[in-house]
Amino acid sequence: MTETRDKTTNVVIIGVGVAGLTLGNFLLRNGIECTVLEKHPRAHVEQRQRAGTIDAFGVRMFRAWDLEEVLAGDPIPHSEGGFYIDGEAMPIDVDDDNNDSLYCPQQVLVRNLTDTFLRDGGDLRYEAADVTPQDITGQRPAVRYRSADGTTVTIDCDFIAGCDGFHGVSRRTIPASALTEYSHEYGYSWLSALAAVPTRPSGMAIHERGLAGMIPRGPHTSRIYVQCPVDDTPEQWPDKRIWSELEARFGCPVASGEVISKQIVPLRSVVFDPMSHGRLYLLGDAAHIVPPMSAKGIHLALHDAEVFARAVIRQAREGDSSLLDSYSETCLPHIWNYQAFATWITDTMHNAGFTGYEGEFRKQVARAELQRQFTSDSANKLFSELAAGTN
Repeated sequence: MTETRDKTTNVVIIGVGVAGLTLGNFLLRNGIECTVLEKHPRAHVEQRQRAGTIDAFGVRMFRAWDLEEVLAGDPIPHSEGGFYIDGEAMPIDVDDDNNDSLYCPQQVLVRNLTDTFLRDGGDLRYEAADVTPQDITGQRPAVRYRSADGTTVTIDCDFIAGCDGFHGVSRRTIPASALTEYSHEYGYSWLSALAAVPTRPSGMAIHERGLAGMIPRGPHTSRIYVQCPVDDTPEQWPDKRIWSELEARFGCPVASGEVISKQIVPLRSVVFDPMSHGRLYLLGDAAHIVPPMSAKGIHLALHDAEVFARAVIRQAREGDSSLLDSYSETCLPHIWNYQAFATWITDTMHNAGFTGYEGEFRKQVARAELQRQFTSDSANKLFSELAAGTN
């Protein structure tokens, strides 16, 4: 087997998700050398269908870093869609002044970030197998991987950014004794399906049978969510049952058609503290996950990327490591703020319909919480700020 020691770089970024590619673009635009490694081929990465809302914080952040171009093309302006309770369409009058949020499937944002990074001369290496961070507590860490041609490559660097998701190698490199894991299981799951149909209706439905959602993923594609027990399997959800449940929970006809894929998604919240060990820093899902009901996964990934980018730029330009030293302390309060929002909206939306999880009392409390959003300007304002990512 051929082995080679590659050029030294400032930062090795593991993973080409939203956090990794955003970080790579930020660093590249500021003269900081970086290499991005991804275990999958580019075609695989850009075909992964994932939800995505770029809230007002994210849109404004890209503009501030002169990267508004990554929002061009497929993204569409933010819209709440319909909101249904017990089959009745409800009016929504949220305070959306200055809300620049966009719906943007993650694969679209990833594709745009990739195109921009490569166009500007970025070093992005796909099909990097067996990625292994090394000597992460030393002065000169490295990342070792096997390239597509079988060559083993080692890259020396100053810092490693672990952006490879919840199941990636980055966090597993850190000794378990050095991390505290905080987690919460919600006790129910979602059937998540991708269907080749226009999104009609669009929005979320609260019903005694459980929560349901239809969200646009393009002009002719919809993402479907159906609340279900944690032990359900995709085989228990044939296409006919999916469409039947959606119609029952929305209380209106639903555009049906081919179901392209389906999976069961457990709902959970996880935070790891601290978000760094030595010269390895965790970003995005490698450090925390939120339930999809909150639509804050991209928000937190972008926030981590911006905080870490500013820290690396400060270190490179001024020799000041204070922002790197305080990376976790800077990120974690923000993360917990949005974990609180995610927990609240997830529990409220699910308890307001189905009583089999926490009972009738919790249903009535959740209904009162929802009613407050329609009747209280203060409650509406706070919700709008959190939804926009500006709180």
